[in-house]
Amino acid sequence: MTRPAHSAREIAADVAAGRTSAIEAAKAALGRIEAARALNAVVTVDLERTLADAATVDARLRAGEIMPLAGVPIVVKDNIWVGGWRVTQGSRLFADFVAPQDAIAIERLRKAGAVVVGIGATSEFASKGVTASPLFGPTRHPLDPALTPGGSSGGPAVAVAAGLVPLAIGTDAGGSSRRPPAHVGVAGFKPSHGVIPYGPGFAEPFFGLSVIAPIATDVVDIALAFKTMAGADRRDPDSAIIAQEASDIAGHRIAFSPRFGLDVAVDDVVANGLSAAIARLSAAGLRISQRDPVWPAGATEDAIMPLQHAGLAALHGEAFRKDPTVLDPDIAKQIERGLSWSGADVAGALVASAAIAKAFAAFFSEIDLLLTPTVPCVAWPLAQLGPDMIGGKAASQRAHAVFTPFVNHARLPAISIPCGADRSGLPFGLQIVGPRGQDLMLLEAAREIEAILRM
Repeated sequence: MTRPAHSAREIAADVAAGRTSAIEAAKAALGRIEAARALNAVVTVDLERTLADAATVDARLRAGEIMPLAGVPIVVKDNIWVGGWRVTQGSRLFADFVAPQDAIAIERLRKAGAVVVGIGATSEFASKGVTASPLFGPTRHPLDPALTPGGSSGGPAVAVAAGLVPLAIGTDAGGSSRRPPAHVGVAGFKPSHGVIPYGPGFAEPFFGLSVIAPIATDVVDIALAFKTMAGADRRDPDSAIIAQEASDIAGHRIAFSPRFGLDVAVDDVVANGLSAAIARLSAAGLRISQRDPVWPAGATEDAIMPLQHAGLAALHGEAFRKDPTVLDPDIAKQIERGLSWSGADVAGALVASAAIAKAFAAFFSEIDLLLTPTVPCVAWPLAQLGPDMIGGKAASQRAHAVFTPFVNHARLPAISIPCGADRSGLPFGLQIVGPRGQDLMLLEAAREIEAILRM
């Protein structure tokens, strides 16, 4: 499999300078996608539309327009609207849906010169920790096709890790664009809630939690995409303006929490790899203390999961009642649970969510950055919802996801960057979390941390 020769910023520079064209960049990406069909990372292509869009970018350049992402080929997750493209949410219920318009984030990327070359696989309704759907089947890990890349943004993450495109756009409501990047060895960024406008698009089961999330091979490309997509828009009442400037990491108060203050299992290879990374960062001059967030009693993913189940039931309960077999069996189970939750159960989950956010607010009143594992384990077999064992203990189906969902409930920014690998070469990641709205500070810190870890 051939990796692209350049990063997103290098492709944009080459296209803008006339050393290549947007059409040539698009054709090269389409060729790589075709050669990697067995990975099932990109589930929809539209050759004519892509080449027409690339030709438009070339024409805009000839007219003198300046575009920061000129000709950069991108893959967009199959739950984000791309106008004129089939976008299905990985569901038979939406198998023939064609998006009537771009989501705001995609509109901004295309205005900046990016060219959509494909739609990336997701689990059905982006509601599962592996990327497999009844419509398209499983997405495979680029280093071992017998393994899953995790989910739900597995398609976009694999598209970047396998070198099909330098940049992909996912969503993240509980870690969906941080865990798959960690498992395949690339970077994934979950912005503060509202910083990148969400929609127009599908009704969202993760009310108030999901964000648009760029995935790339490094933090510099992540930041380029983020700055292109970020900023308030009146079409999204939750959207907000980023006002603060980036700052370097010198002087930041940094905490390392090896288990996030939770009673959870972590594989030795991950725990040891994170400890070694922290030692390298400390040796480079970063001030890092070991400190855990203090969570309210009963703070577990189980306490907040009714929100996901109830959201799925509200949107797709009628289809479930008509024919549950049309849905992924695991999604059908979630909808069935959602239909059984009482109003008090859902309200209780909202209370738990708010308590988690308050705990994080207290923590970040004294700390600037939090470092944790992104995942407690490396990738696992394709047919399983999670690994059988983590840290030498029998693992539940969601034990692989313990370090990411709380960040969404607090609406904080967080990024996963590669941190190490096991003996077979399977990667894991370092998660860096910052205060809400401090996305630019976090990205600059992540860039500096990434540089240190790559030395």
